[in-house]
Amino acid sequence: MNETPKMPKLVTWTGYLALTVLIILPLSVLTVRSGAWQQGLLLYALSCLGATAILAVCVLLLMLPLFAPWRRAIMLRALLVLPGTLLLSAMLAGRGDIPPIHDITTDPADPPTFTSAPYQRGADSNSMDIVADTIEQQRSAYPDIATLLTDIPIDEAFERALEITSELGWEVYHQDRNAGVIEAVDTTRIMAFKDDVVIRVRSNADGTLIDLRSVSRVGISDLGANAKRIRTFQDAFSKS
Repeated sequence: MNETPKMPKLVTWTGYLALTVLIILPLSVLTVRSGAWQQGLLLYALSCLGATAILAVCVLLLMLPLFAPWRRAIMLRALLVLPGTLLLSAMLAGRGDIPPIHDITTDPADPPTFTSAPYQRGADSNSMDIVADTIEQQRSAYPDIATLLTDIPIDEAFERALEITSELGWEVYHQDRNAGVIEAVDTTRIMAFKDDVVIRVRSNADGTLIDLRSVSRVGISDLGANAKRIRTFQDAFSKS
């Protein structure tokens, strides 16, 4: 009767590490959501890097005839770390040429200003001051982000802007119809990051002008989130 060979320590420890990474990944998200975003993001990055390293080891073991008897166990370990590897790939692919900025506006020459947002943000939040270097980086990275011009009357445009903020799930905490200003916060789904948005509605001889500014409360780079948010709003408004 042939006895099953004892599992090598390398395969065993690969399993322990794979389970550890699988546990740390959701814990890192919970850590970010709790407010300790710097520590949480560090755990998130380390777990994704660890998952990728373990997957590489698993692929190597699968290629070696010596570990053929434990091929199924190795494949299971590879599956456990696959989510972390895919998340790391998505992060790296999504960065592209995205600049390290977190303040995006449709009107770089005259950005909409916040009045209530400073009271909503914590003491350790990013500054809301207009920075010339940020404006230049935005112009280079997002040349398509521009003022939305419409022939809708200004009052109707303001109402439609309010409706869209609700449809997108933004929480409005300030609105001034006379000034044509709406301020809201958008909370990301997974990490629960909060980004403040101001919408300015005004008119001139060409029609009604709708400008937005979206600013992340924490972090250096928004990984393109604020530009995407503005595009989403403008697409929704244009289709209305």
